[in-house]
Amino acid sequence: MFQTFDVTARPEQGPPRLAALRAELQAEGLDGFIVPRADAHQGEYVAARDERLGWLTGFTGSAGFAVALRDVAGVFIDGRYRTQVKAQVALDHFTPVPWPEVSLAVWLREHLPDGGRVGFDPWLMSQSQVAQARNALEGSEVELVAVADNLVDRIWADQPAPPMAPAKVHPLEFAGESHGDKRARLAKGLRERGFAAAVITLPDSIAWLFNIRGADVPRNPVMHGFAILRADGSAVLFAQGEKLAGLGDHLGDGVAVEPPVGFRDAVAALAGRVLLDGDTVPFAIHEACAEAVLDQDPCALPKACKNPVEIAGTAAAHLRDAVAMIELLAWLDAQAPGTLSESQVVTQLEEQRRRDNSLQDISFDTISGTGPNGAIMHYRVTEETDSVLEDGHLLVLDSGGHYLDGTTDITRTIAIGSVGDEEKRCYTRVLQGMIAMSRLRWPRGLAGRDIEMAGRMPLWLAHQDFNHGLGHGVGTYLSVHEGPQRLSRVSHVPLEAGMILSNEPGYYREGAFGIRLENLVVAQEAEVPEGGDAQRTMLNWRTLTFVPLDRRLILKDMLSLPERDWLNAYHAEVREKIRPRLGKAAQIWLDAASAPL
Repeated sequence: MFQTFDVTARPEQGPPRLAALRAELQAEGLDGFIVPRADAHQGEYVAARDERLGWLTGFTGSAGFAVALRDVAGVFIDGRYRTQVKAQVALDHFTPVPWPEVSLAVWLREHLPDGGRVGFDPWLMSQSQVAQARNALEGSEVELVAVADNLVDRIWADQPAPPMAPAKVHPLEFAGESHGDKRARLAKGLRERGFAAAVITLPDSIAWLFNIRGADVPRNPVMHGFAILRADGSAVLFAQGEKLAGLGDHLGDGVAVEPPVGFRDAVAALAGRVLLDGDTVPFAIHEACAEAVLDQDPCALPKACKNPVEIAGTAAAHLRDAVAMIELLAWLDAQAPGTLSESQVVTQLEEQRRRDNSLQDISFDTISGTGPNGAIMHYRVTEETDSVLEDGHLLVLDSGGHYLDGTTDITRTIAIGSVGDEEKRCYTRVLQGMIAMSRLRWPRGLAGRDIEMAGRMPLWLAHQDFNHGLGHGVGTYLSVHEGPQRLSRVSHVPLEAGMILSNEPGYYREGAFGIRLENLVVAQEAEVPEGGDAQRTMLNWRTLTFVPLDRRLILKDMLSLPERDWLNAYHAEVREKIRPRLGKAAQIWLDAASAPL
């Protein structure tokens, strides 16, 4: 099994660890310390060694941070985790703070009205995070102080060692472009804009640029390292040499390998204008650079806009992944309510995916939440929370796989036994949101913030909503959450052809049930229909995911005729593409599950 059901943190462990951290504050003459869920590479996911936030507080979500003052401690969490955090932290010692509604600076001003010195690790906060906080604290007596020695590391006696997994080549047959051509393409852009070099810290950017994959971060095929790309196309890759053993021929003469300990000095020695991404470069590196110019990571958009080989590979991976999902759903429907647990569903689904020899890992820990657990958006079943799928429950099943040719991410909400009409009404609205986004076409140049309301409108009309974005970018055998493309009200990045995103509206009623539906889609240039304006360039979506949606939960009278037509056409395509790949029992199940409304 890739996934385990171990309990990784307990609320009762937080208070004594907080007390130990406060003793370090006293010793350092600090009034507070910031503990982000981050590492020196500033990716979304971290290795076990960097799980400082979870170790200190018990909160295991993929985003957030804590601030420990001498008399109060806040855990800052976004809308996805406001239910989860209450079950994971000791609430008499850690106060959940709704973020970004309440910013770090606002909170510090409130709790340190007379000022104070708040420490932070300059490798774990980005340049933009520090700059924004300092700007917002102007006029107060609160000072953010870079601390060379991380205070949590001092008290974490059994902190895991740094990950040292070997890297491997991502072949041209899957990458679609050599790393030499990628470096040359990006270097040309640097020269045209007057840059001498670019500093790259994001693990998935490094993996994409050099056509390598790693295993330093759970569920993410990336290697920890840093890179400097020069304007002549040559590069220096800062990584432990043993990770790159045997990759010398692949990297070639244009890429030098140096130990990570020399990265900061190498940046300091760069002459000329150096591109740094303020959102991802550690504050320590920005401070070391003599002529830093803040701009976007040069790998970000090229990585997001998949080439034809990457799109074809991702589409093929989704067809194979659909077989695993449908075999699982057919098996699940054959089990009586009350006879299965959440973890058994996770185990069975992983067994189905493992039948594909190209599976390298699951793309994240499967979310299998039944009944009230389904309302915890990023629920992870453990030995202590494992619940039985009871009659009347909804099961939220969110999962995916990393295959050599692509990464998948799919969510289906499944009826267990007889489900109430209220749940069906909510499910149908969520389905209407998914259909609305799937059918959308839009003028080129619009960003996620401009169009994501289409997926929320059916819920808004019922005075309902959900506290997560409508969609995130997805890599190609890379991170399942990939930027900069997003379907979110905060996303300013124009959507472009070749970008792969999720389309995943949801609805969550705390203590009762959750609903989420998710397909992956790829943006493409839309064909001009008869009577359309040929001079306009517009984009639309091509769906990549082909797994039926639970007809038992659909109130068909709520659907418009175009919505029914879309759903029936989608289910017909599922049958056409996936049915021949299934076993006999799953074929019979699929025929019923995808029958026209």
